[in-house]
Amino acid sequence: MEKNKLLSLGLIVGLVVTLVFIGGCVPQAEPEGGGTSPIYMIIFLVLIFALFYFILIRPQRKKQKEQQKLTQELKRGEKVITIGGMYGQIESISEDSVVIKVESGALIRMARNAIAGVKGK
Repeated sequence: MEKNKLLSLGLIVGLVVTLVFIGGCVPQAEPEGGGTSPIYMIIFLVLIFALFYFILIRPQRKKQKEQQKLTQELKRGEKVITIGGMYGQIESISEDSVVIKVESGALIRMARNAIAGVKGK
C-alpha cells in the first residue's frame, strides 16, 4: 500500500513539474488583463484535487471498507480487540452489538463497530 502511495505521489509531482516546464518554455500571448492565463489556474486546481484524492481520500475509503467487512464477518468464539484496547472473546452477536467476554470473566456489550480487529489476523 505504501508503494502505491509513493508511486501516485511521484506521478502527480512529475506531471506538475512537466506542466510548469512546458508552461515556462512556450511563449504565451498575454491576456488583455495582463495576468496569467486562467487555464493554468484550472489545471493547478485539478492537480491539487487529484493529489488530495490519491493521498488522503482513497486510502481512507479503503480502510473504511476493510473495517466494515471485518465487522460483518465476526463470528462467535473469535478473539477480538476493541477500539478501547480491550481483549476478549465474542460470546454472542446481534445486528448492531456484540457481547464480549473479557479475561476476568465479565461480559461486556459493545457496538459492533467498536471492534478494531480480530486477534491473530
